[in-house]
Amino acid sequence: MILSRTSQYAIQALIFMATQPRGVAVLNRTIAGHLGVSPTYLAKVLQDLCKRNLLYSNRGKQGGFCLRERGEKINLMQIVLITEGSEFTKDCVLGFKVCSDKTPCLMHAEWAPIRQEIVKLLQGQTLGLLALLATTVLNGKYKLTDFPAAVLSRQKLRA
Repeated sequence: MILSRTSQYAIQALIFMATQPRGVAVLNRTIAGHLGVSPTYLAKVLQDLCKRNLLYSNRGKQGGFCLRERGEKINLMQIVLITEGSEFTKDCVLGFKVCSDKTPCLMHAEWAPIRQEIVKLLQGQTLGLLALLATTVLNGKYKLTDFPAAVLSRQKLRA
């Protein structure tokens, strides 16, 4: 896939956190257990998100991680730029070090519009919307296979 495992874990963890009541800290091991991922690796990912001001981290009995902003204010592109780096939107699809409009690789012309669509998609998807979709699936209102239609027709979710 296009996104690294780190980005996938970060997005999944943040969606899970966005489904929780605002301001409630969630333990790393709880998130890791829910996602079925290594708690050690996830802790590193979450600490990086704390350093980049997407999360709060608290130690102690009431400790854990929680979102700094409401989910509606955080889009997937913000997360991906933290986990993948700022070169994510510039990297060559074939991995060449030099690839641009002036010195294109063999796939540059075909890949550029696809990359633009991916960026547009990531910018348009917020944690709030994805948390709402996840909650509706967990509540049995929709099946996972309904996601594309539900995303395109957000009116259904408000009903």
